[in-house]
Amino acid sequence: MVELDAQLDPVFHALGDRTRRHMLRTLASGEQSVSQLAEPFDMSLAAVSKHIKVLENAGLIRREVRGRVHLCRLDPGPLASVQQWLAFYERFWTDRLTVLDRLLRDADASEPTSRKGDKP
Repeated sequence: MVELDAQLDPVFHALGDRTRRHMLRTLASGEQSVSQLAEPFDMSLAAVSKHIKVLENAGLIRREVRGRVHLCRLDPGPLASVQQWLAFYERFWTDRLTVLDRLLRDADASEPTSRKGDKP
């Protein structure tokens, strides 16, 4: 688990920024040039390139140079590791909520039923 956590650090760092999450969502529809990725943002191409570099370092995107155009595409592999990590906590909370549900049902079942007109 420690090795997986170390691999996830750059992925969570990359996902921690709204701009980068937006870029990933855009790339889920297909490859885009750096200019196309930059379009919706009010920032310089240099700033966009820094965001792309973070995504590349996390392994979330691949960049290919075709002539003068830099094309980016999503590499979803690291997201599978994130899903695996999150699955542990999903099971954790599901188990806790199942116990809470059982306790609440038991509490409801043990309360005397109210008659019409009774006030609590």
